[in-house]
Amino acid sequence: MPNIKSAMKRVKVIKAKTLQNQMVKSALKTQIKKFESTIKDGSVEQASVALKATVKKIDQAVAKGVLHKNTAARKKSQLSKKLSSLSA
Repeated sequence: MPNIKSAMKRVKVIKAKTLQNQMVKSALKTQIKKFESTIKDGSVEQASVALKATVKKIDQAVAKGVLHKNTAARKKSQLSKKLSSLSA
Protein backbone atom coordinates (compact mmCIF):
# COMPACT_ATOMS: atom_id res chain seq x y z
CA MET A 1 0.00 0.00 0.00
CA PRO A 2 1.21 3.48 -0.79
CA ASN A 3 1.99 5.95 1.98
CA ILE A 4 1.39 9.15 0.03
CA LYS A 5 -2.14 10.51 0.18
CA SER A 6 -2.48 11.12 -3.58
CA ALA A 7 -1.17 7.64 -4.35
CA MET A 8 -3.74 6.15 -1.97
CA LYS A 9 -6.47 8.03 -3.82
CA ARG A 10 -5.19 6.77 -7.18
CA VAL A 11 -5.41 3.16 -5.94
CA LYS A 12 -8.97 3.77 -4.79
CA VAL A 13 -9.99 5.43 -8.08
CA ILE A 14 -8.38 2.69 -10.19
CA LYS A 15 -10.31 0.02 -8.27
CA ALA A 16 -13.59 1.82 -8.96
CA LYS A 17 -12.81 2.33 -12.65
CA THR A 18 -11.73 -1.31 -13.01
CA LEU A 19 -15.11 -2.42 -11.67
CA GLN A 20 -16.92 -0.10 -14.09
CA ASN A 21 -14.90 -1.45 -17.02
CA GLN A 22 -15.63 -5.03 -15.94
CA MET A 23 -19.34 -4.24 -15.91
CA VAL A 24 -19.19 -2.88 -19.45
CA LYS A 25 -17.18 -5.88 -20.69
CA SER A 26 -19.52 -8.33 -19.02
CA ALA A 27 -22.63 -6.69 -20.49
CA LEU A 28 -20.97 -6.72 -23.91
CA LYS A 29 -20.11 -10.41 -23.69
CA THR A 30 -23.65 -11.21 -22.56
CA GLN A 31 -25.11 -9.31 -25.51
CA ILE A 32 -22.80 -11.12 -27.94
CA LYS A 33 -23.90 -14.47 -26.49
CA LYS A 34 -27.56 -13.46 -26.89
CA PHE A 35 -26.90 -12.60 -30.54
CA GLU A 36 -25.17 -15.93 -31.14
CA SER A 37 -28.05 -17.82 -29.54
CA THR A 38 -30.53 -16.08 -31.87
CA ILE A 39 -28.27 -17.11 -34.78
CA LYS A 40 -28.54 -20.73 -33.59
CA ASP A 41 -32.33 -20.42 -33.46
CA GLY A 42 -32.30 -19.51 -37.14
CA SER A 43 -34.63 -16.52 -37.14
CA VAL A 44 -33.21 -13.83 -39.43
CA GLU A 45 -35.53 -11.09 -38.13
CA GLN A 46 -34.68 -11.68 -34.48
CA ALA A 47 -31.00 -12.02 -35.31
CA SER A 48 -30.95 -8.69 -37.14
CA VAL A 49 -32.59 -6.97 -34.16
CA ALA A 50 -30.08 -8.63 -31.83
CA LEU A 51 -27.23 -7.52 -34.11
CA LYS A 52 -28.42 -3.93 -33.89
CA ALA A 53 -28.42 -4.10 -30.09
CA THR A 54 -25.02 -5.78 -30.04
CA VAL A 55 -23.47 -3.16 -32.32
CA LYS A 56 -24.84 -0.47 -30.01
CA LYS A 57 -23.20 -2.15 -26.99
CA ILE A 58 -19.91 -2.42 -28.87
CA ASP A 59 -20.04 1.28 -29.79
CA GLN A 60 -20.79 2.19 -26.19
CA ALA A 61 -17.77 0.18 -25.03
CA VAL A 62 -15.59 2.07 -27.51
CA ALA A 63 -16.97 5.41 -26.31
CA LYS A 64 -16.11 4.50 -22.72
CA GLY A 65 -12.60 3.43 -23.70
CA VAL A 66 -13.08 -0.23 -22.83
CA LEU A 67 -12.50 -1.45 -26.41
CA HIS A 68 -10.19 -0.15 -29.10
CA LYS A 69 -11.99 1.13 -32.18
CA ASN A 70 -10.29 -1.39 -34.48
CA THR A 71 -11.24 -4.26 -32.17
CA ALA A 72 -14.82 -3.02 -32.23
CA ALA A 73 -14.79 -2.81 -36.03
CA ARG A 74 -13.47 -6.37 -36.23
CA LYS A 75 -16.14 -7.69 -33.83
CA LYS A 76 -18.94 -5.91 -35.72
CA SER A 77 -17.65 -7.31 -39.00
CA GLN A 78 -17.49 -10.85 -37.63
CA LEU A 79 -21.02 -10.62 -36.24
CA SER A 80 -22.47 -9.21 -39.45
CA LYS A 81 -20.78 -12.03 -41.39
CA LYS A 82 -22.52 -14.54 -39.14
CA LEU A 83 -25.85 -12.85 -39.81
CA SER A 84 -25.30 -12.78 -43.58
CA SER A 85 -24.33 -16.46 -43.60
CA LEU A 86 -27.62 -17.22 -41.83
CA SER A 87 -29.70 -15.33 -44.37
CA ALA A 88 -27.82 -16.80 -47.36
